[in-house]
Amino acid sequence: MATRLTKEMQDKIFAEYGGSAENTGSVEGQIALFTERIKLLSDHLKENRKDHSCRRTLLTLVGKRKGLLNYLAKKDITKYRALIEKLGIRNIRK
Repeated sequence: MATRLTKEMQDKIFAEYGGSAENTGSVEGQIALFTERIKLLSDHLKENRKDHSCRRTLLTLVGKRKGLLNYLAKKDITKYRALIEKLGIRNIRK
């Protein structure tokens, strides 16, 4: 199975993107967390191509992240643009 994010890593992500380590409900923090998990799962799948449950989890996370990104783009386009530039995940929507 892929390596998991530790509690310390999650706190660091939420502190950087969500404002504080306790703010786990922020959209920006959740998108950053999903992005980190997607990176870990992608690395795992490069070595273990036949791990289909991991592939399904990866696709699920990508879909959830896409939904949150669409929500953030509709809610606050400036935060959306800043976040995707910081994470380096998508072209800027105009």
